[in-house]
Amino acid sequence: MNSSSSPDGTSAYLESLMRAGQQSMKQFDEALVSAMGIEGKPAAREPWPFAFTANMQRQFWSPVMDFWKGFLGDASPDGARRSGQERRFQDEAWQHSPYYELVKKSYLTTSKQLAEFVDEAEVDEKSKLQLRFYARQFIDAMSPSNFPATNPEVIRTAIQTRSGSLVAGMKNLIEDLQKGRITRVDESAFEVGRNLAVTRGSVVFENELIQLIQYKPQTAEVEKTPLLIVPPCINKYYLLDLGAGNSFVEYAVSRGHQVFLISWRSAVPEIQNLTWDDYLNLGVLRSIDVVRDIAKVDQIHTLGFCVGGTILSCAAGVLAARGEDKLASITLLTTMIDFADTGEIGLLIDQNSVAMREATIGMGGILPGKELAFTFGTLRANDLIWRYVVESYLKGATPDAFDLLYWDSDSVSLPGPMYCWYTRNTYVENKIKEPGATTQCGERIDLAKVKVPMFILASREDHIVPWQSAFRSKDLMGKDPCFVLAASGHVAGVINPPARNKRSYWVNDNLNCDASKWLEKADEKPGSWWPVWDGWMKSHSSGSIQAPAELGNDTFGVLEPAPGRYVRQKSN
Repeated sequence: MNSSSSPDGTSAYLESLMRAGQQSMKQFDEALVSAMGIEGKPAAREPWPFAFTANMQRQFWSPVMDFWKGFLGDASPDGARRSGQERRFQDEAWQHSPYYELVKKSYLTTSKQLAEFVDEAEVDEKSKLQLRFYARQFIDAMSPSNFPATNPEVIRTAIQTRSGSLVAGMKNLIEDLQKGRITRVDESAFEVGRNLAVTRGSVVFENELIQLIQYKPQTAEVEKTPLLIVPPCINKYYLLDLGAGNSFVEYAVSRGHQVFLISWRSAVPEIQNLTWDDYLNLGVLRSIDVVRDIAKVDQIHTLGFCVGGTILSCAAGVLAARGEDKLASITLLTTMIDFADTGEIGLLIDQNSVAMREATIGMGGILPGKELAFTFGTLRANDLIWRYVVESYLKGATPDAFDLLYWDSDSVSLPGPMYCWYTRNTYVENKIKEPGATTQCGERIDLAKVKVPMFILASREDHIVPWQSAFRSKDLMGKDPCFVLAASGHVAGVINPPARNKRSYWVNDNLNCDASKWLEKADEKPGSWWPVWDGWMKSHSSGSIQAPAELGNDTFGVLEPAPGRYVRQKSN
């Protein structure tokens, strides 16, 4: 074998080509510098364009040379092992076929180079974050696994099924085009009221915006002070009641809490003009009074999840401004009050996008739920978009049955005026945390006037509510805060039944520090955070009473069994 066909000879040959290309680029850069009239710089340092370009060339060609060296007998398995860990490249062909390995490594190298190119951009930090986000969208979309000609699994499946997979994939694509969204779950496997949202209860109040559910007690005695749960209005409430053994609602009821829950209605034309104040008045504030009336108490416990927690916090601010002492405690699950750091979703909700929405639906109209769902999907495009494009459209597969994905696909539409007020005063201007900066329900809101005990939960890997942002809520409202950090993300960190003995959480009683210092001193505990919350609630108990035999009362009687009509209405 001659030297040019040996691994060392191949490396030398490719390196000589790279040096020749760099020399040509250097000559071009020097000519460019001269033409710009800035020659005379110290010769010891290469002009920036050349140094940057040459460095990028070295970074690009190095893995390519490693590939050819490995192909010719000088292999190192580290790179293959790392890329093989990605879901997209787990098929053996990506590691063992020279063609697919070169395709994969060229893609990964180019992706890395594009990401580093963005990092070198001389722009402000927010612009750089936006560039990174959109670069990642492009990188994810252009993966060779997303194209039939460069995905070995797609080709193999097509051969094995005699093109049946391609026919089935085209049928799936046509069906999804008609739906206007990607199908990610076997929707025939689930039904709200049959195997989702099955905790027993009744609707005891409704208006044009909400239905209020009271759950049937499962213990002989219950807490005297009832609990009102405020789910996010951008999703269906049954995330908190997924099914037997996987339900936060079921757990709270089994622990002796009197549980009430708001079921938000997906926006329809008759409520397209509802505002943020309507969500406070018709939603949380009205529910607080109904729960107090049914339970015959002056104060109630409250719990808000995600946007529901933001709405609850603002409602508490309205009560504080009016001097109404109706809340015994507030629990906030993965909730933002301070929107200074909103993570990647804040890159999509900016001044321009909100101004566009204000011009189109700000005075009336509907933001479709499928648009919200797609926005959240882009935050994890490989997992929530492209994975299902490949499986459903290219391989013709039938989606799996997964309750969380069914819930995630069951989106909720919002009234335009409400959505515009919310995004303007949170993501864009970050006003609700500022004393007196907003007027809500006719009151100047100062959250610092809310003086009730608070339990705050954040999720460490949350891509929607950064846990550091949730941590800062302790300084903005409430008193005697308890903060718990759950493992995993926005949803999985919250929905973690104790019986499954999964994941972990962190605790630290010292909150007189910033988030990073808190975590340094925090203790990691195995399992679910739910018992910690239950214990905290019991520490603020006003005693127990005999469980009511009937739901509702003479004023607010039973209207229909849970889960009610509103949660069954489809927006997509």
